[in-house]
Amino acid sequence: MFSIAFHEAGHFWWARKFGMRVPQFMVGFGPTVFSRRRGETEYGVKAIPLGGYIRIVGMIPPAEEGESKRATRMRSFIAEVRGQSLNDVLPSDGGRVFYKKPWWQRVIVMFAGPFHNLVLAVVFFTVVLVGFGIPEITTTIARVPDCVLPAGAASARAEDPCAVPITPEGQLCETGAPGCALPPRSPASEAGLAPGDTIVALDGEPVSRETDVGWEQVQEAIRVSADEPVVFTVEREDERLDLTVTPTENRVYADDEGERTETVGFVGISPAPRDVRQSITDVPGHLGTIVVRSVDRLLEIPERVPQLFRATFLGEERDPLGPIGVVGVSRISGEVFAFEGFSGTQKISYFIQLLAGMNMVLFLFNMLPIYPLDGGHIAGALYEKGRATVARVRGRPDPGPFDIARLMPVAYAVAGLFLALSLLLLVADIVNPVTLAG
Repeated sequence: MFSIAFHEAGHFWWARKFGMRVPQFMVGFGPTVFSRRRGETEYGVKAIPLGGYIRIVGMIPPAEEGESKRATRMRSFIAEVRGQSLNDVLPSDGGRVFYKKPWWQRVIVMFAGPFHNLVLAVVFFTVVLVGFGIPEITTTIARVPDCVLPAGAASARAEDPCAVPITPEGQLCETGAPGCALPPRSPASEAGLAPGDTIVALDGEPVSRETDVGWEQVQEAIRVSADEPVVFTVEREDERLDLTVTPTENRVYADDEGERTETVGFVGISPAPRDVRQSITDVPGHLGTIVVRSVDRLLEIPERVPQLFRATFLGEERDPLGPIGVVGVSRISGEVFAFEGFSGTQKISYFIQLLAGMNMVLFLFNMLPIYPLDGGHIAGALYEKGRATVARVRGRPDPGPFDIARLMPVAYAVAGLFLALSLLLLVADIVNPVTLAG
């Protein structure tokens, strides 16, 4: 709610600065729960906390001269929307209406809202990166599974996967059937590796203690050593041990999305992360990575909607990397805060990261050049400026404000799509949620 209010405050402050009249500042939609008028503006909170708005007088200009008067359903609809907008304009408003302001002032007003979300995202991410740190992989072993399961094994979610017979491809099978057997014991478990061991050398060659780098060395050595013994030198409490491990061949995921697999050497150990505080000079690089990742996720939403529909209504397993809604975010947040394996500091860090990520997505989403999003208004103002420049170069009169009312059918279609996606996410997050356990 604070992020939404801060977003709207960006629009509000600059609209007032440029002399525009703003009769309403609301957080939420639907019935008004509370409101109070101060000066010419009514401030309030509405019942449905899924957004907010400010109402600036004169967002839609009068009809352009020469506009066709021939009655059609679309023209009637546009005229009705235009009339509702112009009804807010008082005789005393004069030049205070939105459409009469210079194009650059309108761009600033519409950009200020998303920009406030960007500011919050940068502040929150900086607090996390510099104050709490981000997890980096160490060479300390976090987990040693008892058996080896191929990627995508059907028994992976069983209470005791090591007690469920499977085929070499990971399919469930009946004991005694050809190729059916219990999963083999993991090489790490057989060799005596244990959680808490720190790998310091492989075959006598020291392993880097630098986070991420050391684990990459361990991972690469295991991958290329299938069926070849490797001596792991580990630190366990106050002593060093040499343990001989023979990696076995196993099919593992080759990408973060779990869509591609490859057969490599496998031992069966997971690394323990450690939070490492970042320098303030490292923040821009991390933010750039976050922006690129966020843009990629936004672009992936349309192609992930069909799977989301199947998971919601046809019982298909929910994609853990797919989009989630407000309910889904709340559920995962609750699981994090209830998880006893996280310290209080880790939970606070997660909460701040959640706020940072949400504000980054709000910034990027609102900057899409689609009406009625803020980016659509900005695109309209820039188009108006470009059109006026071309007219001036050609020696023609300024064509005046861009008639954004003509985009109202697009706005309603876009709003309908967003509403449909929001409802789909709401149902999916209730009937087939993404959980930490998943």
